[in-house]
Amino acid sequence: MCGRYCIKESAEMDEIIRLMNASQLKLALEKRELGVRTYGERFPSEVVPVIASDRRGKRAVFPMKWGYDIGKLVFNARVETAAEKPLFQNDWKRHRCVIPASWYFEWEHRKGSDGKVHTLDKYLIQPRGKDITWLCGLYQIKDGLPSFVILTKEAEEEIRFIHDRMPLIMPKELIGEWIRPETRPEELIDQAVTEMVYERA
Repeated sequence: MCGRYCIKESAEMDEIIRLMNASQLKLALEKRELGVRTYGERFPSEVVPVIASDRRGKRAVFPMKWGYDIGKLVFNARVETAAEKPLFQNDWKRHRCVIPASWYFEWEHRKGSDGKVHTLDKYLIQPRGKDITWLCGLYQIKDGLPSFVILTKEAEEEIRFIHDRMPLIMPKELIGEWIRPETRPEELIDQAVTEMVYERA
């Protein structure tokens, strides 16, 4: 799963935030007293910068709320089942997005001698040699408020001891292709980033 991530200041991230701040949607959300969060550790239910296609099919940055509200907050979707689940299937086809992060956080889970799963150390995880982690997601618009979920997949071998799930992460050069409504997302999954590094947070 992915329940926390971090945005760290950098020239590229500053530009992403500048583009979001220039969007008309940000002004509309501020009128509804929905403030946008940028740098630092980010949590489900917050409004954060997200990359998606605009109405003309061009790449743009929008403020979106993390999580679909269906009576409870759903903030992840499994890439293996998103195309079939009623909550996600339309967004899988037409409403894909990318969430820029510096890294994401995960807590190590381990089964103890008592048979219970215990939560242990917190780790920060990111692709090897990259400053930005491009998390894949889906989004919807409800009551004028766009919201998103982060897609997850089986964790890569080197980080599976921390958690058996991880976000689906695209290489930077495939962001535009991932968010295009005409793209078949199934054709890009195998090109997701797999080489990850980690350290205790």
